[in-house]
Amino acid sequence: MNSIWELETFYRKRDIIIIGAGFSGLWTAISIKERYPGKSVLVVERNCIPLGASTRNAGFACFGSLTEVIADSQKMGWDKTLELVKMRFDGLQKIRHYFKSDEIDFELNGGYEILNDDQPLHDLDSVNEKLKAITGSDQTYTLKQDKISEFGLGKSQFLIENKCEGSLHSGKLLQKLLEKCNELKVEFLFGTEVKKVDENPDKVEVHLSGDLSVQSDQVIYCTNAFSERFLEIGEIIPARGQILLTEPIEDLKLKGTFHYDEGFYYFRNLGNRVLLGGGRNRDFKTEETTVFETTEFLQNHLENFLKEVIIPETDFTIALRWSGIMAMGTEKTPVVKQVSERQFCAVRLSGMGVALAPKIGEMVAEMINSI
Repeated sequence: MNSIWELETFYRKRDIIIIGAGFSGLWTAISIKERYPGKSVLVVERNCIPLGASTRNAGFACFGSLTEVIADSQKMGWDKTLELVKMRFDGLQKIRHYFKSDEIDFELNGGYEILNDDQPLHDLDSVNEKLKAITGSDQTYTLKQDKISEFGLGKSQFLIENKCEGSLHSGKLLQKLLEKCNELKVEFLFGTEVKKVDENPDKVEVHLSGDLSVQSDQVIYCTNAFSERFLEIGEIIPARGQILLTEPIEDLKLKGTFHYDEGFYYFRNLGNRVLLGGGRNRDFKTEETTVFETTEFLQNHLENFLKEVIIPETDFTIALRWSGIMAMGTEKTPVVKQVSERQFCAVRLSGMGVALAPKIGEMVAEMINSI
């Protein structure tokens, strides 16, 4: 049994409980407290640190490569695609507004995409025209053939540059968000798993492990790929992203963030090391999982990609391998909605959580006003 002290403090009733302390959960908490300073907000996270995609990604500050934007427009139409690109772009601006570059290792080194056929180049001008209102640039994407040799990417045919993109340190960004939450008096229960949630006409009861529960007026799920145990909102497909990081490489030419094959491969320099992830389109079924593992098949595939495309004729040693879990659907639009009288969700960020979460937090804060 718990003491009266615990029940009246840590486990007391709150106005809002947010499940999940990744980028979405923390930005949502910040947006709510900024909008409604008087509301009590509790974030419940089952791990001792945020775990999922937020601390296990590649640290890209990006809003979509040329081929990805073209592919999305063919699938969802231009209106939805541009709305999504704007949301990502604005989200990145918000991060830079809240935190100094050196606090989160933000570097505006440019985003690049490697192309091995010229088909997307035919759409370059029309896509730039469409993005002008979002980025404020006449040429969001430009062809930069001279940088192919500068970066040591001699086996690539075309290189597209996007000067509005860069990279950041995901761990440091999460730490800064936690600091901001503490400043705003957001409360946390880390290492606490939510077993189930019961909604009553006048409250929601969030059941935790060990016969504990906390009540609130509203619950917000920021559980991304791990949402299906709580929510029946249709399609949320987990997508594991595997990553490797090399030891330092002498005279590394690579500088910036790079996409290849509609964003299925992504790599960047981390100082003088190379961080590479992706390739799940080589083994889609196996990678539709919430299990944090790396597989021999994909890790070998990534190492070959490193040898052939990124640093040919260079010796390297792998220092680290890890994986993170994203959430996908047939469309890339996130699912941000009210799911019942007192419950809401902000999930399915399609691997773009860094950029989307700041704006998604604002959307949720607007939505909860209805009660």
